Amino acid sequence: MALSDLNPVERNEEGIAAVLGILKQRLGERFQTGQAIRAQHAHTTTYIPTQAPDGVAFPETTAEVQEIVSICAAHRVPVIAFGVGSSLEGHTNAPGGGISLDTSRMNRILAVNPQDLDCTVEPGVTREDLNRHLRDTGLFFPIDPGANASLGGMAATRASGTNAVRYGTMRENVLSLTAVMADGETVTTGKRAKKSSAGYDLTRLLIGSEGTLGIITQLTLKLQGIPQAISGGVCPFPSVEAACNAVIATIQMGIPVARIELVNALQMRAMKSYSKLDYPESPCLFVEFHGSDAGVAEQAETFGMIAEEYGGGPFLWTSVAEERTKLWKARHDAYWSSLTLRPGAKGLSTDVCVPISRFAECVTQTEADIAEMGLIAPIVGHAGDGNFHVLVLMDADDPKEIAATEEFVARLNMRAIGMDGTCTGEHGIGQGKVGFLRHELGHSVDIMRTIKQALDPLDIMNPGKILPVD
Repeated sequence: MALSDLNPVERNEEGIAAVLGILKQRLGERFQTGQAIRAQHAHTTTYIPTQAPDGVAFPETTAEVQEIVSICAAHRVPVIAFGVGSSLEGHTNAPGGGISLDTSRMNRILAVNPQDLDCTVEPGVTREDLNRHLRDTGLFFPIDPGANASLGGMAATRASGTNAVRYGTMRENVLSLTAVMADGETVTTGKRAKKSSAGYDLTRLLIGSEGTLGIITQLTLKLQGIPQAISGGVCPFPSVEAACNAVIATIQMGIPVARIELVNALQMRAMKSYSKLDYPESPCLFVEFHGSDAGVAEQAETFGMIAEEYGGGPFLWTSVAEERTKLWKARHDAYWSSLTLRPGAKGLSTDVCVPISRFAECVTQTEADIAEMGLIAPIVGHAGDGNFHVLVLMDADDPKEIAATEEFVARLNMRAIGMDGTCTGEHGIGQGKVGFLRHELGHSVDIMRTIKQALDPLDIMNPGKILPVD
């Protein structure tokens, strides 16, 4: 993807120069303009070109975020929120320059309310930090996108992950949040009550807005009790289609599966080599159940029978924590293991999501595309909710390979949309999928633009993201 293909954002050189001077004076060493740190705050784990900000600010309080945003608004300079940089669609790039607002120092856990099953945190707290803090309470936060992402970033991109089939996504697990809006004012979107009918749902408006409407400075999250027992394992299948059909049957039977992940044969080959797994090099489902000792055993037995009906098995499962940890570590390292399939190549990670009834069809047609186009592109999927990921390995310096990859991604996105699905189940739009949003949502994009213009009339909040230039 060339820079010319991205949404253009005009640079305000005079305003940027003024803001750099003011923020250096106000923040001292907590404002950096070195080339390396600026590049780090625009880095992306896909091939979208880096567009670095002009400076990086490290606020420690909501009041400091307000001050930074107000200064930028006064000089019409972009502000781009930054968590840990694990997003995949160019969300942290600065196409018009401006200020990267790094929330890593806003990392306090403000309150844990065990009786109410909730907690309040600042945006720089990561999911692993939170779960370590909660360990002795018998509670945990279930959303697990793989990377140790910041909770503010996870809310901004409406993240989910391997547990979503049971526990939902960030959309279902944020009770309320506080955000600094484009005019420098703060808004708190709700209280700690588990439900409310009071006014517009601003919480859900800001979740998934990718920093284009406001900067999240505080979140109140739902928590879950740590299950009494957990069992999990791997089940091989003769084909991707058979594995997908087993997933559909499992979900339709109402088995309360906590995780059910699809790994195709190519991805399994990479995992076996990289993570030293001893499983067949064939399409597999990684499955996990949460509940009582008797419950997880019964669920595993029932799943094994379903798998057998579709030619799968044997289902090798265990309740030993160390063995399960190794299995899910391999799943979370799928990106890194995939890179070993073509050393030196750049990976473009993309995702789509379709209704569960179309999942098998969508995955098998995607594999056929990969074979037809001669690509190296392993597949993993959060199969329980119809979401899957493809990592295309390519030479980012070869225009022909870039063109072929973009053609493949376009086919995939349009296929998912044509199946009444979405061009992104969890990565978000950012820059990389801007061109597909109107295909998916039509006139709704115009409503989004109206909201953006009303809340951010100067277009300083992460400009160039989500909304296409028609």
